[in-house]
Amino acid sequence: MSKEDILKEGERLDSLQRNGYEIIQHPGRFCFGMDAVLLSSFVQAKEGEKVLDLCTGTGVIPILLEAKTKASHFCGLEIQPESADMAKRSVSLNGLEEKIEITCGDLKNAGAFYAPASFDVITCNPPYMKSSAGLKNPNDAQAIARHEVACTLEDVLHCVAGLLKHGGRFYMVHKPERLSEILCKMSECKIEPKALRLVYPYKDREPNMILVEGRLGGRSGMKVLKPLIIMDESGAYTKEVAAVYQGE
Repeated sequence: MSKEDILKEGERLDSLQRNGYEIIQHPGRFCFGMDAVLLSSFVQAKEGEKVLDLCTGTGVIPILLEAKTKASHFCGLEIQPESADMAKRSVSLNGLEEKIEITCGDLKNAGAFYAPASFDVITCNPPYMKSSAGLKNPNDAQAIARHEVACTLEDVLHCVAGLLKHGGRFYMVHKPERLSEILCKMSECKIEPKALRLVYPYKDREPNMILVEGRLGGRSGMKVLKPLIIMDESGAYTKEVAAVYQGE
């Protein structure tokens, strides 16, 4: 099937700058952003491990992780049928059907799709905002991606706690204003916070993203990593961020 045949009306192909991979997106829905790219860079998945990405959207994180790591298999769970369909077609377009499996379903019912304690690594780029925060249309695709309409932080963490192996690792990108809530609720779910990295748009600005790693059943003790600065004084990407986008 040609690239033109695999696209539906209004969709486009974007390069992921990894292994020649491309991803199908629709500008009228929710396209992935820098947060997904930074999360994929933050994740550590070892050879032979099995990885699940919750709220996978159009599947960008599983595809990036397949290019970056030697993990054996990747799964993506997405509640919106249209996004899950784009993810599946992107997997097919890149010839990754044997490595990446996309499922359309609700993470609150994830036990219907996956066995308990079956993943070494789980990742998530969840909705950041509570459902009451400026929500206009709860059925809109972008609203579902940005607001806790279809799932809450608690839903995500309970899902992670049920599907991770003991000692398994959880990686998430979120907003700094919810940091205390995130750390407390991770601990409540026995996902011990192990590493935190704050992301700053410029070195003299406040952080606008956080990257968090947790370990199911881990011992207490968290490292605060050096800050990640996105832009330098000239407005260009810093060397570290440029290297991330170049797949280094």
